[in-house]
Amino acid sequence: MTLHHVLTRMHRHVCVTAEADNTMKNITKILPLLTIGLSSSVNATNGYQLIGIGSYQNSLGGAVTAKPGSAMTAITNPAGMSRIGKRADYSMEMFMPDRFVDFTRMGGESSDSAAKQYGVPAIGWTAPVVDADSDLYFGGGIYGTSGLGADYPQTQYSAAGGGYPAMYFEGYSAIQFWQMAPTLAWNVDNSLSLGASLNIDYQSVAMKQSFTADTVGDTIPDTPMVNFDLSRAAQAFGFGITLGVLYDVNEQVTVGASYKSKQSFGDLEYQLSRGDIMDNMGTMTMTGCAANICPAGTYVLNLDFPAMLSMGIAYSPVKALTLSMDIKQIKWSDTLSSMNLTGPNGIRISLPAGWDDQTIIALGVEYAVNQRLNIRMGYNQADAPIDDSDTDANYILPATVESHIAFGADYRLSPYWDLGFHVSRASEKVLNSPSTGAKIGLEISTFGINLGYRFD
Repeated sequence: MTLHHVLTRMHRHVCVTAEADNTMKNITKILPLLTIGLSSSVNATNGYQLIGIGSYQNSLGGAVTAKPGSAMTAITNPAGMSRIGKRADYSMEMFMPDRFVDFTRMGGESSDSAAKQYGVPAIGWTAPVVDADSDLYFGGGIYGTSGLGADYPQTQYSAAGGGYPAMYFEGYSAIQFWQMAPTLAWNVDNSLSLGASLNIDYQSVAMKQSFTADTVGDTIPDTPMVNFDLSRAAQAFGFGITLGVLYDVNEQVTVGASYKSKQSFGDLEYQLSRGDIMDNMGTMTMTGCAANICPAGTYVLNLDFPAMLSMGIAYSPVKALTLSMDIKQIKWSDTLSSMNLTGPNGIRISLPAGWDDQTIIALGVEYAVNQRLNIRMGYNQADAPIDDSDTDANYILPATVESHIAFGADYRLSPYWDLGFHVSRASEKVLNSPSTGAKIGLEISTFGINLGYRFD
């Protein structure tokens, strides 16, 4: 008798408590989702998009569409490159996420991710195209904008009971996302600025999630049940554009808007061995894999980055004080509602993820203490792109955080150099699966510095 037949009979077993029976039935219902463990990036984040690039943007909570202040504006609103003067910025952020999975509701264990620190660098510059009085500016840079890594050890997922074996979970992900953004910006007149950047993107994606049964009952997992192994990283380049506008309504009010198109990537190609993708439960949605074990070959995953729309306003009631607000939307449903993996001989594997579009509100306050010192605070709020019902599909991407608070400052060291920093904190948000009782959670701390140089 095969394991599949044994487990099928287990489903019909009636000599168990109602709670144990319901729990184990729920496990088998969501096993197809569990194979995903979808991971799409790092960082304080909206989904897996950083709330800001560099210390200046982070310290304002990302409320910078109408208030550019560093060369990182090439990514967020390219029109700002014509308003920040001739300068270069060098930024490094230490991103420190704390993530966990918790299966204790099913008689399993909880586990923290071993990957807890990431460095996120960025560099940008802008200068006039013709001469010092030119209204046309050219600049750009290379920016780390998102990414993620999770590394969960083998963790007991569920206890044995009612004829069902104990199950064990293991998960891993490592995502890197970089953008280069050559930019042109134009001061049309004293009030209106326009900008456009070409986004040249790079991403590297690796992920793995498996579930193994202890069929002997000796606390040693011995029989693979579900395996989704893309742990040998694949890379791809992508392209898109960002358009931006800034308009001074009067001396106190500036409004801005930007649109970043969907970043379209080439195929991520994985060389897989037989069984790197498999499902002995017979419940995973895939076609073309004999006996639910996929053969060796080249498998292709396409993972684009969604379009993003931002609108902002900056208001200075007095010269030393500026208040800023952004409203943004990221179209996660266009790229992460589900993903598809294709393999040799027409094999197709559907990867539902359940990500929804995300609307973000960012607030920032900047105060000039004197001619050298500026201090800033920021707040960023957005509902997570996943909810409780998506918990089981996102074990290795707990993109759950919703509220961020930040503080920062910069100090002018000389007529040419300034030094800035920021700290931020994203409060913990926990999701609970209504099907299994599993929990995922995430909280984030960041610290960054920025070294700025003015050419005049």
